[in-house]
Amino acid sequence: MTFVITRAIPSDPAKKWAGPRATVEQIEAARIDLGLDQPYFIQFAKYVSNLLHGNLGYSYISHRQVADELRDSIPATVEIVLLSTILTILIGILLGLYSAKYKNSILDHALRIFSIGSVSLPAFWFALALQLIFYGILGILPLGGRVSPYTSVMCEIPDITGLLLFDCIITANWIVFKDALWHIILPVITLATNVGVVGRMTRSALLEILNEDYIVAGRSYGINERYILWIYALKNSLGPTTTVVALTIGYTMINTFLVESIFSWPGIGRYVSNAVVSFDYPAIMGVTIFSAVVYMALNLAADIIIALDPRVRL
Repeated sequence: MTFVITRAIPSDPAKKWAGPRATVEQIEAARIDLGLDQPYFIQFAKYVSNLLHGNLGYSYISHRQVADELRDSIPATVEIVLLSTILTILIGILLGLYSAKYKNSILDHALRIFSIGSVSLPAFWFALALQLIFYGILGILPLGGRVSPYTSVMCEIPDITGLLLFDCIITANWIVFKDALWHIILPVITLATNVGVVGRMTRSALLEILNEDYIVAGRSYGINERYILWIYALKNSLGPTTTVVALTIGYTMINTFLVESIFSWPGIGRYVSNAVVSFDYPAIMGVTIFSAVVYMALNLAADIIIALDPRVRL
């Protein structure tokens, strides 16, 4: 579907490939080189054949392989998605746990309102609001980018894994680490708005478990309530929560497109945003396929984790 839609858009990729000052003959030669003069089904067959060999095509703008450009962009996205997921899990489970423990209390109602509100916030609006408050009004956090211009000029930026914070730690580059950490705060907080989904799922699962006989029996034996809540109940509620977390990671990976553009973050979000504006079809297709593969892999990982539960295997 994406292949057909990109070809149906009224634009001439050959002009993009040949450049803004290309002659008619050069544009026609580019159209033949790219195979755009052939029927759609032949173009699609060739694309699938190249895809099976790991070839995502060449960018019409940079003339580089899309796979190489994705390889350069993915680590930056993985970094903020990973940190935001950790933050989402920690806060979401705490919200769900205490909301279930104090069911129908003022705290429970407040946490549920917060959960619904966090899910309902549009990511791009929340990102702009954070920029306005923490950069425009308070002036305590940077507007965007991965590091400040001064740091990028005066310091050597480590590039081992592509995960800048991790690279700074293993190279003991604490100056760049501090600056990078300062820049990553707002994007991570923006992407952590899925905390409400995790919190509501944890609360729902815990409400069922806290009424089970073994929980009542544990309380009658005088076992500490905190131990029952954190060890017995929470452990058995992680099945549904794991599924939600896996889907949340996939959703967050897609949700970075607008967030990265707003924060000038050099990940796949900004990469595909630029590709859409410039009608760079191979880049759009490459990001689409990458997102689909990641989403399926996360679903598979969630199923495997849930299957580790002996009750599910039975």
